[in-house]
Amino acid sequence: MTYTDNLKRGILGGLAGGIPFGVMMGMMGMLPMIGAMVGMPSAVSGFLVHMVMSAGIGAGFGLSLAPFVEGRGSTLAAGLGYGALWWVLGPLTFMPWIMGMGFAANLNAAGMSGALPSLLGHLVFGAVLGATYVKLGGSESSRQLHARGQVA
Repeated sequence: MTYTDNLKRGILGGLAGGIPFGVMMGMMGMLPMIGAMVGMPSAVSGFLVHMVMSAGIGAGFGLSLAPFVEGRGSTLAAGLGYGALWWVLGPLTFMPWIMGMGFAANLNAAGMSGALPSLLGHLVFGAVLGATYVKLGGSESSRQLHARGQVA
């Protein structure tokens, strides 16, 4: 497996994780807010923006984290941790900044409390991302790739 394989599996895992998370956001009425980040506050545009971000975040998983885990359990755990990290980076840190509220405006007790439903969505995203990554065959570590001479 190459880094290109990791990238592809990460993108597909991100898209797979983005679907249930997007449905959850739709049920909570949050998709128009996501669309508003690009000036189009509708549920459809919000879902599209969300899926593009999901693919990009999945790519980041495939390139940065997944090559260093082995097997289902550790890849699932890495996905959950990665989802939690993006909860901090997304709704608590960068999203408020993009929305004009200031960088890390929600990185406080009140903001975290208000964003708890989003944490569940991010954990679901991460779990599906990790599970999909493994299902697509992406559970080899970088050490295994080096041993086979597939990475420099």
